[in-house]
Amino acid sequence: MTTIKDIARAAGVSITTVSRALNGYPDVSEKTRQKIIDIAKQLNYSPNTLARGLVMNKSKTIGLLVSGLTKESAKDNFTFEVLAGVNQYVSEVDYDMVLFSTTSTKQREKTYTQLCRERRVDGAILQGIRSDDPYLQEVVESDIPCVLIDIPIESETVGYVTTDNVLGAKKAVKHLISLGHKNIAMINGYRYAFVSEQRLKGFKEALLEAELPIHEEWIVDGAFREDNAEREALHLLTNYPYITAFFCASDLMALGVIKAVKRLGKRIPDDVAVIGYDDIILASYATPPLSTIAQNKFAMGYEAAKLLIHMLEGKATSHVKILETELKIRESTVKKPRLI
Repeated sequence: MTTIKDIARAAGVSITTVSRALNGYPDVSEKTRQKIIDIAKQLNYSPNTLARGLVMNKSKTIGLLVSGLTKESAKDNFTFEVLAGVNQYVSEVDYDMVLFSTTSTKQREKTYTQLCRERRVDGAILQGIRSDDPYLQEVVESDIPCVLIDIPIESETVGYVTTDNVLGAKKAVKHLISLGHKNIAMINGYRYAFVSEQRLKGFKEALLEAELPIHEEWIVDGAFREDNAEREALHLLTNYPYITAFFCASDLMALGVIKAVKRLGKRIPDDVAVIGYDDIILASYATPPLSTIAQNKFAMGYEAAKLLIHMLEGKATSHVKILETELKIRESTVKKPRLI
């Protein structure tokens, strides 16, 4: 196995020079550095990442910490797409990534800092964390850099990536209003989710701007679960049969609403229109295909990893990244034109 001694001998330089060249120190000339890199490639040199990490006190590894990863959550594919985005960026910049999940039980056993130290990560991306999660306070107080997905907390060591959830919700509701709907209900996520707060704000703003009344009793939580949303929609449609449209804070909940509408013998979108949020894979395969507010989950992961690594390397000019959303109109809100 090739060592830095072999490279030093072939390059005619000291072992220290080889080490500093391969680790990116600025006191090695570019000509010497390139010569050493070329020889290292010729000799198939593979550095011991762990040993290098111990010397430099950096592992060049980031963590993706996911909370509440369950069988139910796998259906919307959200976490996988974020994971794919993170993985894509770290592979481009010669970092490694580890995935670890957390639950309330695990959080009582180990702090955020302990978890990161044990896994030897330089920083972490947190996804699926509730706004009342005890880890949030630890993140703010820890000296380990962190990027949050969908929670707007910013400090010297904390950044975040999200979409404009208020604007996204307004796009959805304005679309329903443009179709003539005035009796619009909302299936939200849950109280301690930042996106739920923001999407509710957008929902209400769109109604107020259109001078439509806000019926608080038509706004219910579905906990981002398909079965919960189906149950809540059945209750609303039974008690308020004049509701003609639903805005749902996630596609998974929108699929539950579609089930409820069908169970009551109503037609979509003729009797009840349904629009979701996220544009998960299942949205375009639903019957009818689901209109939704699309957000790029892969890009969220990619940009989160990019932001975190830039923070670790002192290159970040901002700790905030806001991504765009897109209204995708399908047959759950607009009838498919008949072919003549």
